[in-house]
Amino acid sequence: MIPLSDPEAIAPNRSEGEPELMDRPQPISVELRHTLRELEFLNRYFGGHRFVRRFLAERWRRRKPIYRVLDLGTGGGDFPRAIVDWARSEGIALQVDAVDSGATIVDLAARFSIGHPEIRYRQGDALTYDSRDGYDLVHCSLSLHHFDKDDAAELLRRMRALSASDVLITDLVQGWRTTLGVALVNRLLRHERMTIEDGDTSARRAYSFDEVDELARQAGWADFGHKRFPICRQALWTPQ
Repeated sequence: MIPLSDPEAIAPNRSEGEPELMDRPQPISVELRHTLRELEFLNRYFGGHRFVRRFLAERWRRRKPIYRVLDLGTGGGDFPRAIVDWARSEGIALQVDAVDSGATIVDLAARFSIGHPEIRYRQGDALTYDSRDGYDLVHCSLSLHHFDKDDAAELLRRMRALSASDVLITDLVQGWRTTLGVALVNRLLRHERMTIEDGDTSARRAYSFDEVDELARQAGWADFGHKRFPICRQALWTPQ
């Protein structure tokens, strides 16, 4: 954990190393269940879900009979559920394929999503996942920092290849505000040890704004949108 009394400990410093606690093979536990729910809370109230809803509201103006969505690195499935809830409110029909590499994570996400039959959960590798049909949206949130630069660029290439229309990636943006903010919020909210430690690790490993720009160009994205948004996050997307 980050000792908040040590200012050097909160300096931005992305580093590769051991996988985050949530990413390690493990059985279902109360702590893991709570951690996934805590991440859902943070995404709901700290800007993640709101950004995706606004993105879709701008893009999906011409209605189709059904939209297809792919969510890579889905975790507890809170983004697919947020997308489905928004689509229902707009009278939009959709099918979501939600993919995560962890079997336990996929199991829990499916349990959390009993009331969302539009979502199909699958265990798989984001870098090798394939589908015969293109998706209207390929989405990935808070996962880019899990990959080193070469794999991150490959992920962006893969997402573009799978999409027939839109790609959207959101993640933390590197900086001392992010590192300090994540540490303080998780501790003030008395989150689980797993949430706290993984949050600290994610903040340290997050890519800077310029690095994400470089990754997109390395992946062959000649034209793209890229911006910061509250709180301590950035978004990268393909043009309309």
